[in-house]
Amino acid sequence: MSMPDRRTLEIRAGIQDSWAVGLGLIPLGLAFGVVLTQGGFEWWWAPIFSTVIYAGSMEFLAIGLIAAVTPLASVAAATLLVNFRHVFYGLSFPLHRIRSRLGRLYGVYALTDESYAIVAPKAREPLSGTRILTVQVLCQLMWVVSGTIGALIGAVLPDGLAGLEFALTALFAVLAIDAFRANRDVPAPVLALVCGLVALLVAKSQMLVVGLGLFVVCLFVRFVYRNKVARA
Repeated sequence: MSMPDRRTLEIRAGIQDSWAVGLGLIPLGLAFGVVLTQGGFEWWWAPIFSTVIYAGSMEFLAIGLIAAVTPLASVAAATLLVNFRHVFYGLSFPLHRIRSRLGRLYGVYALTDESYAIVAPKAREPLSGTRILTVQVLCQLMWVVSGTIGALIGAVLPDGLAGLEFALTALFAVLAIDAFRANRDVPAPVLALVCGLVALLVAKSQMLVVGLGLFVVCLFVRFVYRNKVARA
């Protein structure tokens, strides 16, 4: 099989891998665009957010942070805690399958919850760099286009719409269920629940930051402990 034919097959395989999640990103992107313009931003901020930030949860959070003129240090701390999970994603994401330096740079930039959820379970399969990048490009394309369309729609809707921001929570819930079905890692969701309850009790107004911080610490301790046990 010639190289162009093989690449075409890999691109088709990447589309097949990601079309379901990609379609799921469309309503989420539409919701983000509407929330953005309802928050007082112009529609053209949607593609800027989705290109410069490109992190669904942080993009939703950034709308409120920027609108409230949150201090830069607080924004940086929230960004670190919200996206720190990507450090752990990198441990099992098959980035080494991407051969070109430019492709690897994009692979790091475009490593999102959705692309990780699609690619990581297939890491033991003979994945090619073309197939992985196809997944990531398609996910970002779906997100940017749907977010821009949602922003255009939100610009003509009446003010005061509420509840659309829950779309992100719903997507994470579905991804978490799928990840649990694939790995059956019981301690992880239990730790997340305990950290969330502790944060709710000790710092209700800062529950997200405190809960995420505790969860990151717990995951790190667990990772170190499991490594020691494996080496023993």
